[in-house]
Order: sequence, then C-alpha cells, then structure tokens
Amino acid sequence: MARIIGGIGTSHVPTIGVAYDKGKQEDPSWSPLFKGYEPARQWLAEKKPDVLVFFYNDHLNAFFYDLYPTFAIGVAPGYDVADEGAGRRPLPILPGHPGLSAHIAECLVNEEFDPAVFQDRPLDHGVFSPLPLLWPHQEKWPGAVVPIEVNVVQHPLPTAMRCWKLGKALRRAIESYPEDITVAVVGTGGLSHQIHGERTGYNDTEWDMRFIELIEKDPEQLAKMKHVDYIRLGGAESVEVIMWLAMRGALSDDITKVHQNYYLATTTAMTVIVFEENSAEAPAAAPRTGNPQLEGVEAIEGTYAFDIATGRDRLRLNRFFWEMKDPAARAAFSADERVACERAGLTPEETRLVLERDWLGLVRYGANFFVLEKFARLSGRSNLEVYAEMRGETFEEFLATRQVPGAR
Repeated sequence: MARIIGGIGTSHVPTIGVAYDKGKQEDPSWSPLFKGYEPARQWLAEKKPDVLVFFYNDHLNAFFYDLYPTFAIGVAPGYDVADEGAGRRPLPILPGHPGLSAHIAECLVNEEFDPAVFQDRPLDHGVFSPLPLLWPHQEKWPGAVVPIEVNVVQHPLPTAMRCWKLGKALRRAIESYPEDITVAVVGTGGLSHQIHGERTGYNDTEWDMRFIELIEKDPEQLAKMKHVDYIRLGGAESVEVIMWLAMRGALSDDITKVHQNYYLATTTAMTVIVFEENSAEAPAAAPRTGNPQLEGVEAIEGTYAFDIATGRDRLRLNRFFWEMKDPAARAAFSADERVACERAGLTPEETRLVLERDWLGLVRYGANFFVLEKFARLSGRSNLEVYAEMRGETFEEFLATRQVPGAR
C-alpha cells in the first residue's frame, strides 16, 4: 500500500523562479536561499518518493473569481506551466498520478470534504517556484505530483483547523491506496509577508520562528488560530501558511525535523523545512479501491455512472460536445461534420459515434448526457427523442410509457 515518508514546508515566492531561471544560484544575494534548498533536494534524492502531494494556491492564473474553489484536486496525467505574463518558463511538463488523485478525491468526498476536481489547467508558481529546487528535471521530473489547490486568496478561506483536518483525511486516503508507492507531502506559502496596502513589506522574524517551532511540535495550536491572527502576526498574505497545516496534518506525531533554512531578503521570509517519518513500517489501513458509494452500480442494467476516470479519459469528446453551446462551433460542425471532428482531435471511433448519432454508444463510451444534449439540439433532436433511441424504441413507443404522453 502507499506510504507517507515525510513532509516539506516551503515558500513559493515567484522571484525564486525568476532567480532560478536567470541562473542566480551563486549570486551572493540569492545563494543563501539556493544552498538552503540543497539538503531538501538531497533528502528527496535519497528517499526517492514516487509522488509529491502539493498543497498550493493558484494566484489567479488557472482559476479566477468567476469560479475559485476552496479545495480542488488535479486529476490529470500531466500539467503544464502557467504563463503568468512573462512567457512560459522552460520547464518540462509535470507528470500527474491520475490513479492516486482520483482515489484521494473519492476518499475526501466520502469523509465529507467537498473538493472540486480539475484537469487541463496549468500550475503556477505555487508549485513551480519551489519544485525545480527540490527535484532534478533536465529532461523530465523524477516522479509525479498530485496538486491540491487551496483558496487562500479570496475570503472566506478555509479555516486553519479545516486545513489541519484535511491533512488528516489525506493521510487516511493515501494509506488506503492499494499501489505500493511512497509519498511526500508538500505544504507551500509564506512565511511572513504582506504585498498590498500601506503595510506592504511587513515581516516578523520572531513570529516566523515561533510558527516553525509550533508547526513541528504543537500544530494544533496553530490550527486553533483565526485568519486575523495570522494576518496580524505575519502580514495579510502570510495567512497562506495554513497550507502548511494540511501538510503537517498528513504526518504522524513520530517525525524528525531533518532540515530547516530561513532567508529573509526582500518582502517574504523564504523558508524550507523537511520532516521525516521515523517509522518505516507500512500503514495498517485496509486497502480500498473504487468509490464505496457506487459499489454494485455495475449490476444496475443500462446504467453508466460518470466518474472522475471517465471525465479524465473522455475529456476531449466531452469538450467537443460542451463547445456546441458556442455558435461558432455549431456553425463549423454544420459546415463539415467530419472536418470538425478532426479539428477537435477525435479518434476514428469517436468520430464514427458522432457522425452516426449513436446516442447509446456515446453514453457507453463516456459522453456525459448534459453535454450530449447540446449536440442533440444541433442535430434537431429533443431530449425525449434521444431517450427513445437509447432505449431502442420509437418516439411514440417511448411516449406511451410516460404518465402524460402528450407532454412533449
């Protein structure tokens, strides 16, 4: 089964990425930071975790205020680097771990957390600022990442206690994953800083040191604090350190801090800490596969539950139908159906299903009906007519089975 080997707390200051890309590792102003990450890098090289679970926040690069989730888990097979306004950074595509991601999402929902799931969205400096300092990546990254986005941008934020409990639930999810892999959990953000208003440039090293001590020895004290406490002590944007509590909550009580580095150069106290689990034993949790809420659904004839794996594997086809709400997409399809399918990158099998209007075949293949109905409207069919075809009945035969056959 999967096993957590330790955790890392790290800043994700965007200027770290800028300095890295400009080769400032030996610059006197930056070398204390880069050298401070070398032991963390060596620890990861020695432990060789298969997966890093990354708690981070998106800085309005992949999400915006029209939909900014409190928690969101990436379930994609890979993640690109977000262009934050200065061009894409020269880093390889970051592999995901779809199996573990989906398992974590299912476990958290069943523990009454409510994360969104996402794919086909890039990751910004919340992940890619510290990651190059932790993992070698000349041609490819040495492992996979499960990104978990946390809203620390727009109030109301999740409470510090909620993040702590999220980490606890994450541990249970990981330890029930049946694959034999090792995992390190990363919490990002902070430490003290404020980057808006007249208080811009605020830092408090004394509080930073206290936070570092508490995150190791008494994290529940931190979990009981309010957002306003973090803002008062560390600056408005330092409240993002509640993501460290999610990381710490995923660790046991039996840990050793094997490395710490603190460097305050400009506006943010940049820190990296490594905690190692002392026990090398496999977890005692029972392995779990699939969503317990859906156990037995396959026995319900003519029913095809749309789950995370289906949404991921059939993303291209479902997007094709989803885009039919756009008049330009409808016009392009009407002009030349086969060319429209080719431009969308549909496979020959997907194209056949579309061109033949094989509604049942599309559902069995993994099309969600709520995007499929957009295509049905373009095809001149009502939902009722599609229902009849999926049942293998004529329209009149289907209507005869309804309580009010004339309601059409």
